Amino acid sequence: MRFVATAIPGCWMIEQDRLADERGYFARTWCTSELAQHGLEPRLVQCSVSYNRQRGTLRGLHYQAPPRAEVKIVRCTHGAIYDVAVDLRPDSATFRRWVGAELGRENGRALYIPRGFAHGFLTLEDDSEVFYQMSEFHGPGEARGVRWDDPFFGVRWPARVEVMSPRDRDYPDVDPAGLNELRGL
Repeated sequence: MRFVATAIPGCWMIEQDRLADERGYFARTWCTSELAQHGLEPRLVQCSVSYNRQRGTLRGLHYQAPPRAEVKIVRCTHGAIYDVAVDLRPDSATFRRWVGAELGRENGRALYIPRGFAHGFLTLEDDSEVFYQMSEFHGPGEARGVRWDDPFFGVRWPARVEVMSPRDRDYPDVDPAGLNELRGL
């Protein structure tokens, strides 16, 4: 595994070291000791998958508030997505900044998203499947979100949004004071 720093400290791209031969390839996608060596959270308690039928499907921007704030590692195992992480930590030097990257079956990359970040993605191909690894159990009472197109963050999505849940579409503009629950993460 290769750990590549992004423009936001603590948010990492994880690339596969693929061992290829005539059969295809083999690559490690998880290693507790390598994560810990890079100062990253090695705790894994839950994995989830989302299947997205249509190109242009947007999910996010989601996060969990304390005490269930979570680290996520996200990869696209079939198809391709544009994955985004937004720094919601009011005390951070990179507050409001975001990183985005294409993740897909072909490139095998994953995005490591620290606590205090919102996460979302836009599918770039039909039939895209996204695999999540999380450091904390889902807590419905702590589930939160910010609107995908809130000008406060200015995320630039690479394609038109075609499909989105009403919940994601209807998040209000962010109130920076409302993010105080994330101080200290």
